[in-house]
Amino acid sequence: MSNRLKQESSPYLLQHAENPVEWYPWCREAFEKAKQEDKPVFLSIGYSTCHWCHVMAHESFEDDEIADLLNRHFVSIKVDKEERPDIDSIYMAVCQAFTGNGGWPTSIFMTADQKPFFAGTYFPKSGWRGMMGMRELLTAIHEEWVNNRDALLRQAEIVIKHLHRPSKSSTEESSDLLPSAVAVYERIYDQRYGGFGRAPKFPTPHNLLFLLSYYQRYKHKQCLTMAEHTLTQMYRGGLFDHIGYGFSRYSTDKQFFVPHFEKMLYDNALLILAYCKAEECAPQSGLYRNIAEKTADYVLREMTSPEGGFYSAQDADSEGEEGKYYLFTPDEIIDLLGKEAGEAFNRHFGITAEGNFEGKNIPNLLHSDPADTSFEQYFPQINAYRKKRYALHLDDKTLTSWNSLMIAAMCALYRVSDKEMYLTAAVKADRFIRTHLCEGNTLFVSYRDGKRGVQGFLDDYASYIFAQLALYGATLEEEYLTRAKRFCEKVLADFGDSLDGGFYLYGTDSEELILRPKETYDGAIPSGNSLMAYNLVRLGHLTSDERYENDAQRQLEFLAAEAARYPTGYAMFLLALLEHTEPPMKVTVVSADAFDPTDLLRTLPSDAVVTWQEPSAEYPLKDSKTTFYVCRKHSCLPPVNDWKDALNY
Repeated sequence: MSNRLKQESSPYLLQHAENPVEWYPWCREAFEKAKQEDKPVFLSIGYSTCHWCHVMAHESFEDDEIADLLNRHFVSIKVDKEERPDIDSIYMAVCQAFTGNGGWPTSIFMTADQKPFFAGTYFPKSGWRGMMGMRELLTAIHEEWVNNRDALLRQAEIVIKHLHRPSKSSTEESSDLLPSAVAVYERIYDQRYGGFGRAPKFPTPHNLLFLLSYYQRYKHKQCLTMAEHTLTQMYRGGLFDHIGYGFSRYSTDKQFFVPHFEKMLYDNALLILAYCKAEECAPQSGLYRNIAEKTADYVLREMTSPEGGFYSAQDADSEGEEGKYYLFTPDEIIDLLGKEAGEAFNRHFGITAEGNFEGKNIPNLLHSDPADTSFEQYFPQINAYRKKRYALHLDDKTLTSWNSLMIAAMCALYRVSDKEMYLTAAVKADRFIRTHLCEGNTLFVSYRDGKRGVQGFLDDYASYIFAQLALYGATLEEEYLTRAKRFCEKVLADFGDSLDGGFYLYGTDSEELILRPKETYDGAIPSGNSLMAYNLVRLGHLTSDERYENDAQRQLEFLAAEAARYPTGYAMFLLALLEHTEPPMKVTVVSADAFDPTDLLRTLPSDAVVTWQEPSAEYPLKDSKTTFYVCRKHSCLPPVNDWKDALNY
């Protein structure tokens, strides 16, 4: 029998629509029911391609015994973290406060007033290896609710008070953060396998973007070495899908060899940006551009709707087994390609009879030349076979924030590759957002099956502004800059904290929750606050508007206090601070006739700022011809009629 999730559009919620649990989506009706029936609320947060969400669903939420306990003693609510990042942010902080860590599925028990008194992540149905089972947990909480409710409520008040504590400020100068951060990266860098810290290893491409940009400014060779080694190792291992392309979410080991096999749109967007930046810094072999193009080709082939919007994710599981879709035996390859070609392919990609993962093989290049492209002719045939063999679940909702990151990535790849198809994809995706996810100055979180999600959060606006600035940088079309400024005004008005600085996660028009958090830490995705720092710095450079420059300065000061304790957790902010401290090259074009900027944009560094000006007393024409004013390294050069002269100055 279907529950109330049947009417939702989220793929994650629909996965639970046939559960015997009487799920509610997040809504007023659920909390009113809990209050009227004097029951606690069980809140379960996850997403459609989450492996352990699937496991818990199968063990507990599809189980009649567990469902009966939930239905009799609780009001149960399901939330898709990707559609409601505000709810996810608050209750992930709750989970971390209770347990010291977090993750998905997130399991929260709270009052009808949304005050949490217990939290955790995955629970098996029955106790196992010292882990409390869901059956025992539900029974214990029900008994405490009936017999010892005051203790639960006191616990809820303690947690709420803890979450409301203000952040500690820092007196460290912003200018010290950049070299301090580089020193930390150097200390935690894995010299053998690349990446930072121990397993599991996440790509975190914004770390690499910062290091590569730092190298561009200061020629700090270790920054380039760390970034190049990491990018190469991530590609060589199993984190990259060598058959169908694209990157998985993270590596479970230190070599970037065994991935957690789900593929997320945001990872692939940010990695395209990082590989494009690496190509710009070290273009000798073209390897990084090739990897970026393969990743984009995967997205355009597998993750793009007919209207041009980008889908969210592909699952790790096939037929209930994680990674099954991606694994091969040697005989499968030989049967497909023939003995000679098949054996050569197996040697190149480390496919052996004994296997390298659960008796089968993850194709990899850990012992082969990553620049060797001679086997790529076989990929379409093997990929087609793989598709027929097993299926992958696709989360086909379209998210504004993740789509915006991919738009920026496609713009970067267009500039690196000179291939119009990537700019076309970016423009088409932007049109999709404006058609389906935008109404006036209001953005919406998600779109699927003709339905829009709730009003956008800070990440949606910050990412969309980031995309508009990227589109402007790739085309110099004024509409994109105008749109970036318009949405920036919206963020400043509706999300800004005029007293303490920074931006709240949700705006003044959104549903009010028990907290109004400010997310500053850059996790798998840069935070909205970090992206807004970058956007404000960029707008200040592009417009020379003192208001943007002042807002950027204020935002940087706010984030500097946050980042001082752990600078490597704020890579996007560090990138913004770097551009503020060491401004990029700025080229002002004063046009006397039709000027095609294509060659200029493709030649300049990706972070260069290009603006148009009408002839004026400040920017006169030189010899009555189109004139270029170039400023770099804190100084401005004489005006020239050939921009190449200025670049060689």
